[in-house]
Amino acid sequence: MNSCGVCTDKGYDFPGVRQIAKEFGLTAHIRTRGEEAQSIKNETGFRARRWVVERTHSWMNRFRRIQVRWEKLADTYIAMLHLACGIITWRAAGLLK
Repeated sequence: MNSCGVCTDKGYDFPGVRQIAKEFGLTAHIRTRGEEAQSIKNETGFRARRWVVERTHSWMNRFRRIQVRWEKLADTYIAMLHLACGIITWRAAGLLK
């Protein structure tokens, strides 16, 4: 069984998070403040991992209907969230401009 990883920063460095990650079979990669920047400078070929999540959150924020939740029903909000994820995936694949 391959273990998946969760990349977080120092704000998640406490035993409860590590325990939850272990329960779900995840490997917690918790970096201290500035550690990732040092690794980028010192290690050749090192790439930051968290930027993927931050970039995706930025793309999600471009959908105003998700950023400002107007829907009263959870089902409607989740449907809009899925639609936005589908559009983001299409754009990333180069199928939709």
